[in-house]
Amino acid sequence: MIVKSNHKKDFNTIFEIINDASVAYKGIIPKDRWKEPYMSKEELTVQMEEGVEFWSYVENNKILGVMGIQFKEDVTLIRHAYVRTSARKKGIGGKLLNHLIDMTNFPVLIGTWSDASWAISFYEKHNFRMVSKNEKNNLLKKYWSVPDRQIETSVVLVSSDWC
Repeated sequence: MIVKSNHKKDFNTIFEIINDASVAYKGIIPKDRWKEPYMSKEELTVQMEEGVEFWSYVENNKILGVMGIQFKEDVTLIRHAYVRTSARKKGIGGKLLNHLIDMTNFPVLIGTWSDASWAISFYEKHNFRMVSKNEKNNLLKKYWSVPDRQIETSVVLVSSDWC
């Protein structure tokens, strides 16, 4: 079952899932971008304050995966998509992604690390395509608040309705 997360009630669980699942990036993304925890409680709070709504995949009253959606001007961003390490490869990410896509009438943009080949493959399997380096740089600067180093080491994927 997919439900909108209660940011106050579910905060610690969202934090736990993000940091459990993000271990997959350790040793893959540039060392200067990795930190522990991968996302601090302060960073998560800021994301929520900036309008990221988290949705949860719940099974047997336990949250197994989370994914954020952020409505920005004329696009929708998918943010912070994570599934517990113990629950991977069960279709949870795809169910969350499809649910969030159904919530918007705007093109959907997703940013991820350029070396996270599994994440890129996941989004491509769900009909997203990578944009050029120049377009990626412009999109990251327009819709995200990320440091230049993250822009250098990221990609942006867009939904099929992106022009």
